[in-house]
Amino acid sequence: MAWSSTSLKLLWFILPLLLVVGFAVVTGPQGSIYNWLSTSQYLQTLNNSCSTSTLVNQKDEAPNGTLSSETPKRYSKLEKLEAGLAKARAAILKENKSWNNQTEDEYIPHGPMYLNATAFHRSYLEMENKFKVYVYKEGEPPVFHFGPCKHTYAIEGYFIHTMEISEFRTSDPNKAHVYFLPMSVTMLTQFIYVHDSHEWGLMKNTALDYVNVISNKYPYWNRSLGADHFMLACHDWGPEISFAIPYLYKNSIRALCNANTSEKFNPTKDVSIPEIHLPYGTTEGLLGGPPPSERPVLVFFAGGLHGPIRPILLQHWENKDKDVQIHKYLPKGISYYDMIKKSKYCICPSGYEVASPRMVEGLYMGCVPVLIKDNYVIPFSDVLDWNTFSVIIPVKDIPNLKKILLDIPQEKYLEMQKRGIQMRKHFEVNSPPKRYDVFHMILHSIWLRRLNVRIRDVDES
Repeated sequence: MAWSSTSLKLLWFILPLLLVVGFAVVTGPQGSIYNWLSTSQYLQTLNNSCSTSTLVNQKDEAPNGTLSSETPKRYSKLEKLEAGLAKARAAILKENKSWNNQTEDEYIPHGPMYLNATAFHRSYLEMENKFKVYVYKEGEPPVFHFGPCKHTYAIEGYFIHTMEISEFRTSDPNKAHVYFLPMSVTMLTQFIYVHDSHEWGLMKNTALDYVNVISNKYPYWNRSLGADHFMLACHDWGPEISFAIPYLYKNSIRALCNANTSEKFNPTKDVSIPEIHLPYGTTEGLLGGPPPSERPVLVFFAGGLHGPIRPILLQHWENKDKDVQIHKYLPKGISYYDMIKKSKYCICPSGYEVASPRMVEGLYMGCVPVLIKDNYVIPFSDVLDWNTFSVIIPVKDIPNLKKILLDIPQEKYLEMQKRGIQMRKHFEVNSPPKRYDVFHMILHSIWLRRLNVRIRDVDES
């Protein structure tokens, strides 16, 4: 049977829901389990469980001690929560063209920049209608409930502060779909880490102690062993800190800038988030740029020799070609941002780690990103088709950089540049946040991962 393009894109969008069909994990000594299920499997489970002959609560016994088959099932709050998520999954998968008429959005996702624009739109609306996040109150600033709002790791502070006041936040943990650990890894490195000590123990113990506090005080971590919990970290050390807590690394949703599969990033449960450099804490002065006709430079990069890729880039191209502006240090008096705005393409290579703010800077200023990274899961790639508004080049092709870019037809370049400007909205930092911006896109990625998990009450197993 031939698959249509629309069907294939829908399959790609829901791939996280299907990759691990039928996989179950025993999550603790109490026997609580969570399942990774496809929508059809989960709905079948719910249908089966709604039979009065199979859903007899063990607490509902007849006076003589035998089970009464006529006693209706008493559904727990968690079971009701999971049933709501099952309905959301069904709604996302449902072919219903009327969805686009059910909202008064000024923006409706459309175009080839989305793997499946309709499915994304349905999922986004379901998230807005249903998704609830509980933020643990424990912990004191500056390590908890606080984070940087300027410079490279600004997304940590921005997300923490925004989540604290967001309409998605619930004060009732029983109504939450996910539980946020409001810890800033950047603040850990600034207030706990002893500079140049190369000793990570204090930071890891701080994170572990925090999880121990909430797991002893609340039932939610132990119920799922972290499967419905998430952390967010943009600092390079975020993954390493998470390794100190086995269930946080194995089960929880880790929203990370350093989304490197060679460093145990798992795209079926973890979330890649963009690194965004905010010199002044806002995007003021960072958005916009001249049209393509006023961009005389073919491709631009400036940055230190961090990691294995940049030395190769500079070896082949530094001071070799006026069209290929590759610099370790910019000449005095030349503005970095002005160079981005003068360039058609902007190179975004890995440094010591895969994350870099250059990708977002290119989108902000109308410069088509050229990604040169190994093992990188690009942010929001479960929704966005990066091949339509960026160029992705393997490291081995660095010597052919100019030829690859010149071989891109002018019409295609103009199309990519225009699409990148359209996609910029998904990476913008707004205070207060706006629909479809970076805050909502991060939440949507977390929402998709939560849809892929079923949490069960301990007494269900």
